[in-house]
Formats: sequence, C-alpha cells, structure tokens
Amino acid sequence: MNQNIRNAKEQVVSEIADKIKNSSSTIVAEYRGLSVAEVTELRRLLREANSEMKVYKNTLASIAAKSAGLDDLKDILAGPNALVFGEDETAAAGVMAKYAKKHKALIMKGGVVDGKVVDVDTVNELSALPNRDGMLSMLLSVLNAPISSFARVLQAVADSKGGASAE
Repeated sequence: MNQNIRNAKEQVVSEIADKIKNSSSTIVAEYRGLSVAEVTELRRLLREANSEMKVYKNTLASIAAKSAGLDDLKDILAGPNALVFGEDETAAAGVMAKYAKKHKALIMKGGVVDGKVVDVDTVNELSALPNRDGMLSMLLSVLNAPISSFARVLQAVADSKGGASAE
C-alpha cells in the first residue's frame, strides 16, 4: 500500500477515535434510502443541536472503535452507516429519533454513551429525555419548591396576624 494512502487512513482512524472519545454520545445509523436533500436537512438539524454527522468506511470506523476501547461497536457497523457525534447525551438522540419517525429509511442501530456501547433501545430512551439544560431546570424547580412553599406559609401567617408583609 502506498505510504501516503496509509498515512491518510491512519489520520482518519485517529480522527474517528478522537471524536468517539470526546463526544458525549455517538449514534450509529443506517441512512440508505434517504435522498441527498433529506441527509442535508438531517445534518442541519443536528448542527442546530451541537451535533455532527459524518460518514466513514466501516473498516476504518471499526479500527477506530477498537483503538478507543469499544470493540463491541464493530458489531453494528455493517451497511452504509453514518456516525453522529453529540456534545449532549440526549440532543443528538432526540433529533435522530424525531427524524427517523418521519423518514422510515433512517434506522438507528445503537451507539456509544459516556464511553459505553449501547443498543438502539437505550438510544431511543435517551431521545425521550430532555436535554441537559431541561434537566437542570427541572432539578432547580424541585429544589425551589420547598423554599417557595415555606415563604408562602410565612406570608399567610403574617397576613393572618395583621402584620407587615414578609416580602
């Protein structure tokens, strides 16, 4: 094999391995049957969710997965696959699941979440969760509820005694 070709392939393998290691989630999906316009639309939606979709040769992706310590990922790398790398564990999965409902040709196969290979059911479960900001908002509202209730009770006591406002 020509040394330049080998170096180029090694660079691609290194790029894939880095993306798998550095992204919060990686989703493997088969895109066979989607038109160019549909793939372009999907890429745009993913970019809006701080995610990226790339198509690599399965052989190179398998080698990269092995070098990243994810040997099980090679089991789902068959056929024309796209790899979706997301900064958020749920955002990319949500976009992919929503798009797959409208376009039956897009088939999610599984992926990697927080360094662990997961099946398609886990990816679908992640897609139903709110993103990180949504989860933090829910947590803060739960933490704020007891304090708000306490403040309302104090206000009611103050109002009933005819005292000044507790605000």
